[in-house]
Amino acid sequence: MLFDLKKVVGGLLMPLPFLLALMAVALILLWFTRWQKTGKVFFSLSWLMLLLLSLQPIADRLLKPVESRYPTYNEQVAINYIVVLGGGYTFNPSWAPSSNLIGNSLPRVAEGVRQYLAHPGSKLIFTGAAAKTNPVSSAKTAALVAESLGVPDRDIILLDKPRDTEQEAEEVARLVGSHPFLLVTSANHLPRAIVFFQKKGLHPIPVPANQLAIESALNWWEKALPQAMYLSHSERAWYEKLGQLWQQVKGDDH
Repeated sequence: MLFDLKKVVGGLLMPLPFLLALMAVALILLWFTRWQKTGKVFFSLSWLMLLLLSLQPIADRLLKPVESRYPTYNEQVAINYIVVLGGGYTFNPSWAPSSNLIGNSLPRVAEGVRQYLAHPGSKLIFTGAAAKTNPVSSAKTAALVAESLGVPDRDIILLDKPRDTEQEAEEVARLVGSHPFLLVTSANHLPRAIVFFQKKGLHPIPVPANQLAIESALNWWEKALPQAMYLSHSERAWYEKLGQLWQQVKGDDH
C-alpha cells in the first residue's frame, strides 16, 4: 500500500501532471469564479514552464549534472557479479524480446551484456519484481533479452522480488556479501542507487548506462522547438531530485 502511494504521489509531482493540474485550476478560476487575474497568472505560468521544460537547452542542462557524476566504465578488472537494476517493462511473447523493455531498461541490459562480455566468468544479476497485472517479472524479461543476445542461462541470476532500489540493495546484499560488483543502471539514477547499496555495506562499482543529456551538435530547430523527448529529460532530472530529497528525509543519504 505504501509502495503504491509513494509511486502515485511521486507521479503526480512530475512536471507534466503537476502543470496540467495547475492549468486545470486556472481554467476553473477563469470559468467559474471572479478570480480572473489569478486564473490568468496560473495558466500563463504553467504554460510557460511546460514550454521551457520541453526545450533541449534547458532540459539537458537540468539533467546533465545528475547523470554526469560517473564516467562510462571501460575497466577490465576481475569481477564475479554484474548487477543490472530493473526498470520499465511489459511482456508480450509475440514481440521481439527487446521490445518488452521500456524506456531506460533496454540500455541498462545492453550495458550489462557489454560488461559481461568484457568480464569472462562473471554472472549477470537482473533485479525487479513483476507488476501486479503481469505474470512475468522485470528481472525475467531482462534475462530473456540477455539470452537472446547470447548470454547463457547458467550465467544469469534472477532477483525477482524487489519492487524498488532499496529492496534491490537488500536482495543483492544477501547474494554478493562483501564482494565488489558492477552496478549497472541509468546514469541519472546511479548516484541515488549507489547510496542505497553503500548503506547496506556493499561495494558497488558504478557503471552508468542510458545517458540522455545531449552534448553533441544539434540542428537549430532541434534546440528551438519544444519536444516531448526533452520534457522527459526534465522529468528524469526532477524525479531523481525528488528521490534524493526522500533519501535525505529518511536519513539514507549518509
